[in-house]
Amino acid sequence: MENEIDLLDIIPAQYVGSSMDAVEKRIFTSQEEADVFFAKACERLLLINEWEKHSGISSFQLIDANGIRAERKAIIKDFIRIDIPGPGTYAGMGYDWVRIEDIRLLENSEQQILYMTVRPSCHPMDKDGTIAHFLKAEATSTFIVRKVKLEIFAEEHGRNELANTSDGSFLDKSRNLIVGIAAKIGLSYPQWKSLVKGLLRD
Repeated sequence: MENEIDLLDIIPAQYVGSSMDAVEKRIFTSQEEADVFFAKACERLLLINEWEKHSGISSFQLIDANGIRAERKAIIKDFIRIDIPGPGTYAGMGYDWVRIEDIRLLENSEQQILYMTVRPSCHPMDKDGTIAHFLKAEATSTFIVRKVKLEIFAEEHGRNELANTSDGSFLDKSRNLIVGIAAKIGLSYPQWKSLVKGLLRD
């Protein structure tokens, strides 16, 4: 029997803090149409520098492992520099940072899944490893594009989200607490919902 692809094997387990799920779906009328659009949505997912057009709130810049701006599709160990509304962190030189831990394409006869998992990180040039993000390093975001027959889904799953009040300066900790609370009560949901909608837009 062919192995099934279980999202529980892709999305990290929830064990602390809060979680969030943003999901969007489209249904196509032919397999060919679904296949073509799946490839298009996968490309959109990996073109991080285009995310701002879809999310409409924060801006995103892909940075390579050496701290240099990258104009290409994302790969494992790249950083993503995030400019969210309001003041950024001192540790992140005005930005929040995550690093790409995993990118993988899975497929069987029933479905195809491209997923990317990111985690809060330090600034690429920070040798001390101070987390430059409003969430602690336990947090993850898993972005998924998947095709199940004629249905295509775009998803973001946040797990283990805790405000980062232990890294950086006092001002960073205070800022992270405020932004973390805002995220916990759902203010980050509209951004990720807009992003997953954008990944599936014509």
